[in-house]
Amino acid sequence: MNENKLAVIDGETLMDMRLPKARFCVSTLLPQGLCILGGASKIGKSWLVLDLCLRVAKGEPVWNLPTEKGTALYLCLEDTLRRIQERLNLLTDDVPPNVFFATSAGSIADGLCEQISGFVRDHPDTSLVVIDTFQIVRNGAVDTSYANDYEEVRTLKKLADTLGVCLLLVHHIRKQEANDPLNKLTGTTGISGAADAIFVLDKSKRSATGATMFCTGRDIEYRELELNFSKEKVSWELISDTMENPELLLPPEMLSLSNFMKEEKCFEGTNTELTERFNSFSGKTLSPKSLKQQMNKWRYTLEERGVFFESKRSNGLRMIKIFFSSVNSDASAVSDANTGCAKTCVPCVPCDPVEGVNAPCRR
Repeated sequence: MNENKLAVIDGETLMDMRLPKARFCVSTLLPQGLCILGGASKIGKSWLVLDLCLRVAKGEPVWNLPTEKGTALYLCLEDTLRRIQERLNLLTDDVPPNVFFATSAGSIADGLCEQISGFVRDHPDTSLVVIDTFQIVRNGAVDTSYANDYEEVRTLKKLADTLGVCLLLVHHIRKQEANDPLNKLTGTTGISGAADAIFVLDKSKRSATGATMFCTGRDIEYRELELNFSKEKVSWELISDTMENPELLLPPEMLSLSNFMKEEKCFEGTNTELTERFNSFSGKTLSPKSLKQQMNKWRYTLEERGVFFESKRSNGLRMIKIFFSSVNSDASAVSDANTGCAKTCVPCVPCDPVEGVNAPCRR
């Protein structure tokens, strides 16, 4: 038996899988995984990440964006405890007990990953780990190639994914100008290529006292945050955000599907049959493929609106079970989707009260 056999999954099965949605340390902005914050020296990166650690530990919003409350670890490797204490005194009079600091740590090649793993084992609710700066924990090899840069960041990304935390590396940027600020990170593109999200804090073109934070990543939309450093509050304040509304909004087709299911309650049939009934209800002309693609893309937002579905293949046909639950926070609704519409009748009420919850669902 070949134990080295490649584990694969076919595209059809993958598209119908109900995978966990991406987690965010800061909603829509700072995802779980390996993230990099770059900025010029003395621009205020350390003030930003210190404030971020405090807010995550308290569960307070960051620039009006919700945070996932949890333990925060700040490896402030360019500072002393005295300096951190002074900054904390200026930032807040309420330092939570679940934010931790360390002024020394091993390198990537000399125990850093084990040290962070040990901390997370002792504090399983850890949400955020900050390394300030990335350069200090690097292996110090003379190799400055793309492969070396990529491998070092990849090692830390694997750690973040394994631990299920956001690992934020503070990094420097080049002094040379670049057309794209995201290309300013010191080192080769191997550094940005291995990261899940990149943030570059650069001098603002609009304000002499501010900065623009350029944001991009695999799980976040490109955006630019115009910030201003308040000397009074010693923290970065949001002036503007190119994403006027960072919350995901359902497209018109999915809003219509939500309204359709509120009336339909429960449906089981082929993708084509569902699409025909939906088009008749909404006046749209979607194809079965287009409707299903949008449903897969907006699955979790639909579930927040009470619409749940499950797909499968039967006798060569693509089948779908879809139902509406007015109690969309009911965890049983998701698990019951795998056992058929009849068992979801308590939340979605598609059955006759006289016949009871075991009655077959009527289309």
